[in-house]
Amino acid sequence: MTKNSRQQDQFWQFVRNYLTVNLPRIRGLSPRTVDTYGQSIASYCSFLKEKNQTEFSRVSFEQLTHDSIMKFVRWLREERNCGVATCNLRLSALKSLLKYCADEDLSLYAVYHGVKKVPLIKGTKMPVEYMSETALKALLAQPDIQTAKGIRNRMLIMLLYDTGTRVQELVDIKVGNLHLDVRDPFIIVTGKGGKTRSIPLMDRTVAHLKEYLRRFHTNLDNRTNDPLFYSIRSGLPQMLSTDTVSVMLKHYGDAARKTCPEVPKRVHPHLVRHTRASHLYRSGMPLSYIAEFLGHASVTTTEIYASASTEMLREALEKTDPEMTQEIPSWKDEESLKKLCGL
Repeated sequence: MTKNSRQQDQFWQFVRNYLTVNLPRIRGLSPRTVDTYGQSIASYCSFLKEKNQTEFSRVSFEQLTHDSIMKFVRWLREERNCGVATCNLRLSALKSLLKYCADEDLSLYAVYHGVKKVPLIKGTKMPVEYMSETALKALLAQPDIQTAKGIRNRMLIMLLYDTGTRVQELVDIKVGNLHLDVRDPFIIVTGKGGKTRSIPLMDRTVAHLKEYLRRFHTNLDNRTNDPLFYSIRSGLPQMLSTDTVSVMLKHYGDAARKTCPEVPKRVHPHLVRHTRASHLYRSGMPLSYIAEFLGHASVTTTEIYASASTEMLREALEKTDPEMTQEIPSWKDEESLKKLCGL
């Protein structure tokens, strides 16, 4: 066996162990996250095949150089038209892979350090989009509650907002995850990496859930493993797919926008999650509490909600000196307010 053959075999053996052992079993990442890492590695191999005519089977650590990775990032950005977030995700995945390889084989630390120095792309930080309370009410008004499907869909939107869950977490909820008849009602959800967390439920949501259970889940003692939200297929309740929820929200969003211009152009499950987090932040909840509520591993992730909106700035200024703000109506103008605050 030649040296190149050994390096090729070594590279793919490391990739296999990284994707099948390290990420899912040791680090506890979800199958979807592991798949994202795998896509990043495959993307780099596609780049090598297109630019260097290197077949997948012939990829080795020799191709993982600082210059090659820099060209890969430019290729993603300029030729594949990938966004900044996607480019940085692909780059971070490759760095993570090589860190694992270096930890397993000290001779590969030189390869890792060369790639580690490739900088992430700096992009413009966009404010988090969320719905106003008016837009949210317009969305909740769309399901036809004269039908069973409409009742289910309205309950789904309400719980999605009230709990701030990810859409996958929502569809994974079982009847047994609800704890409604306790002093402080809560729900247990399973998030990324199989981590569970308890989320308190508001009184109005609890009342709606009890009515929903009465209509859609009879004989609860024997049905605790049934999905909370379901459709009937082959005579049995089947968990909804995340795509089904996404299509449903888009449909209701398009309908709500006809009567409420405040509804964003694209309504999707994560927008509802952003909306809940933004409303909590605006109501004064500390970021550390919001991070725990959302299931974020680090409060750093939650800091995207910490940028004050123009409305928040105006309210703060008016509370500071309401009489002065009444005398200077230009502060009511968003552009003037932004200039005043250095935005």
